[in-house]
Amino acid sequence: MTVDPLVWAVTLGIAAVVLVVDVAIVGRRPHVPTTAECLRYLALYIGLAVLFGLGVWAVAGPRYSGEFFAGWLTEYSLSVDNLFVFMLIMSRFAVPRAYQQTALLVGIVLALVFRGIFIVAGAAVVEAFSWVFYIFGAFLVWTAWKVGRGEGGEEDEEYHPPLLLRLVQRWLPSTPEYHGVRLTVKENGRRLVTPMLIVLVALGATDVLFAFDSIPAIFGLTSEPYLIIMANIFALMGLRQLYFLLGDLMSRFVYLSYGLAVLLGFIGVKLILEALHTNEVPFINGGEPVPWAPEIPVWLSLVAIVGILGVTAIASLIATRSRGGADVPDTAADESATVSTADEVPPQV
Repeated sequence: MTVDPLVWAVTLGIAAVVLVVDVAIVGRRPHVPTTAECLRYLALYIGLAVLFGLGVWAVAGPRYSGEFFAGWLTEYSLSVDNLFVFMLIMSRFAVPRAYQQTALLVGIVLALVFRGIFIVAGAAVVEAFSWVFYIFGAFLVWTAWKVGRGEGGEEDEEYHPPLLLRLVQRWLPSTPEYHGVRLTVKENGRRLVTPMLIVLVALGATDVLFAFDSIPAIFGLTSEPYLIIMANIFALMGLRQLYFLLGDLMSRFVYLSYGLAVLLGFIGVKLILEALHTNEVPFINGGEPVPWAPEIPVWLSLVAIVGILGVTAIASLIATRSRGGADVPDTAADESATVSTADEVPPQV
């Protein structure tokens, strides 16, 4: 798939404008978004992703469109799982709900930067060393086994701070309380960081760890850097609204970890089969492609991903309903609470 540099510039420019507008809105009025607001933004971002995929179909054909949709759905589902960790971080650092939007938005921007670096590096490695698919595939199968051995999406796991965060907490003096969404303040002639900066470091460092799972997974579905980057952008765009929309409802997805384990395992096996199909490793079949290795078509990958996610969601809902369903509070505040909370937020530095 050949993508004109102008197309790269236009699509990435539009994505940047959307993010800048988002940053400006949240920066001007940090608040807890209502359910209606979350649904509006999610509908917009999902609609844009679908339109983009249809545009790829019209310009490049169904194969690349299918690869985009498969990659987008995979990245989206992995992002939903990451919300568990984001919730743990917010709880661990007692981030006021009015400031959580800002923290998530900055974290998403950092995630886009980090993943862009990983994607460019990954594309270069794949181009130079086709055998890296064996490593990617084995890593995803191992990750799937590890995720499947987990506690099935229960929220009693502990948050383990990354090394970078521990170093920041150790070496940078911090205020004990939040100062709005400001990152630093001056007290008694000293410049101190605020807990908000610590939270942003936690979100950024954690997303770097997430990239080790998500980037190999999407390379198992498409090797086109343009599609990989756009799938990641669209998957991350609605993550902030999804965080507030789902909130406590995340506890209802009791089989999410198992579904993601099956999904990662499927992509891992697909990668290994593709590596065998184009084998160049000397000690495997004499460096020749393995004739019996099947090639999983794009449409089958897309059907498998939709099926795995659909079965996971339905099974989780049936399980929670059969247990009587815990009382789940509404995670979005009403308009009056939003306005009063936002009014207390000092201007951003």
